[in-house]
Amino acid sequence: MSVTRPLDPAAVPGPVASLLRGLQGAGHRAVLVGGCVRDLVRGVEVSDWDVGTSARPEAVQALFPKTVPTGLKHGTVTVLTNGEGAGAVEVTTFRVESGYSDARRPDHVEFTDDLQADLERRDFTVNAMAWDPIADREYDPFAGRADLAAGLLRAVGDPRIRFHEDGLRPMRAARFAATLEVAIVPETFEAMGEAREQVARVAAERIRDELTKMLRAREPSRGFEVLRRSGLLAVVLPELQATVAVPQNRYHAYDVYFHTLYTCDAAPKEKPEVRLAALFHDLGKPATRAEKPDGDATFYNHQFESARLAERAMTRLRYPGDVIERVSHLVRLHMFDYRPEWSDAAVRRFLRAAGPENVADLFDLRIADNVGNGTKVGFPHYLGELSDRIEQVLASAQAFTLRDLAVDGRDVMRELKAPAGPKIGAVLERLLEEVIEHPERNDRPYLLKRLREGYTIDTESPAD
Repeated sequence: MSVTRPLDPAAVPGPVASLLRGLQGAGHRAVLVGGCVRDLVRGVEVSDWDVGTSARPEAVQALFPKTVPTGLKHGTVTVLTNGEGAGAVEVTTFRVESGYSDARRPDHVEFTDDLQADLERRDFTVNAMAWDPIADREYDPFAGRADLAAGLLRAVGDPRIRFHEDGLRPMRAARFAATLEVAIVPETFEAMGEAREQVARVAAERIRDELTKMLRAREPSRGFEVLRRSGLLAVVLPELQATVAVPQNRYHAYDVYFHTLYTCDAAPKEKPEVRLAALFHDLGKPATRAEKPDGDATFYNHQFESARLAERAMTRLRYPGDVIERVSHLVRLHMFDYRPEWSDAAVRRFLRAAGPENVADLFDLRIADNVGNGTKVGFPHYLGELSDRIEQVLASAQAFTLRDLAVDGRDVMRELKAPAGPKIGAVLERLLEEVIEHPERNDRPYLLKRLREGYTIDTESPAD
C-alpha cells in the first residue's frame, strides 16, 4: 500500500499556474495531466509539468511569446517560461487517436474539447488523472489514485488494445514497476507477454530510454524481473536473458542472472554508467563457464567476453559512443585483483590501465559486485589499502600516462628523425613503461638522451 496525498494548489510553480490562467482566461479549458499529477498525488518532486488543453496548437502559440513547435501534428507546443521551478512546459491539445501501423505512433490524430476522451487514450490509470489547480478540481475517471494507493499498475481499458497501439507501453509498464514500486495487475501483465511483436518493432532509442529510466529506480531488478517473467527480456536484452538459470560456483549465492540484478541494485543510482556496467559485468559468464570435475565451475576471462557483449548490446540500443566506451572499460576491468605485495610500480600500472578518472567508479562496481554476490560483505577490505596507495601515487605526481612524460611525440620525431605515425606512439609507450618502473627517470634530459642512444624507430624498442 502507498500513501497518496491531497492535491495542493500551492505545490504548483507560479509560471505553470500563470500558464493555466492564460489559457483559461482566453476561453480554453486547461488542466495538468499525466505524470506530474501522478507525482503530486504521490508527494514526490515533479520534474516535468504537462498541460492538457482544449486550445488548438496555433492558439497556444498565439497566446505565449516563447514557444517551440515540438509536435504540432500531435498537438504539442512547448511553452518556455522564465520562472523558477517550471522551465519548459509541454502543452498538448486534447485528442483522440486511431491506427497504429508502426506500433508506436497513431496514424490519425483528431483534436477534441473532451477531457474524458483524452484521458481514455492514455496508457495506465495512474497516468490518466488530470487536475485543475486554479479551480482545485481533480479528474480521475479510471481510479488512478486508488491504484496508486494500492500499489498497482493497471492499463486504461483493454490492455491488449493499449499495447497493440504502442509497443513501448509494455516497456513503460516494466519501468513503472521499478520506479513506482508497484505490482502489475494480472490482466495487464498477461497482455505484456502477448505484445512481443509490437515491442520488437519499437525504435532502439526508445527502448534505451526506458532502460535508462528503469536504472534510476531504487531497485531496477523489479523492472527487469517483469521483463523476464513476461518474456520481453529476450526481445530487448537477449544478452541478459542468456544468463538466466546459469549456475555459478560455491563462492556465489545466486545464479548469474540474479547475481547481476542484485549487483545492479547495489550500484549507486546517481551513477548511471556504473549501473549499466553492473548490469553488463557478467554477460560473458555463460560463454566462459567451464565445469570442474568436482561439479564446481570456473569463468576464466569472462570480463573480456562481458565487455564485448556489453558493447554489442549498447551499440544495438544506440547508446552514445562515449558511454559505450566507458561502460565497456569498467566491465573489462571489474575483475582487478589487488594484493598487499603489489609494488608501487604495480599500483602505477593499475592507474595507467584504469585511468585515474575511473578508479572511484571501479571501486563502486566492485563493492556492488560483492553485495550482489550474496556471500560477502559490501566493502572489500583491500579497497581501503589500495585507495591509500593510489592517493600516495597521485600526490607524488609520478608518471602513469603519456601526458605525464617529460617528453612528447615531437621530441621523439626530432630525436629519431622520424615522421608522425603509430611508431612514435609505440616509442612513447616503451618510455612510459620504463618510467612507471623507475619514476626517477621521468627527467627530460635523461629521456632525450635515452631516445638518442637507446631507441631506433624500426624496432620501436631499446637498442642493445
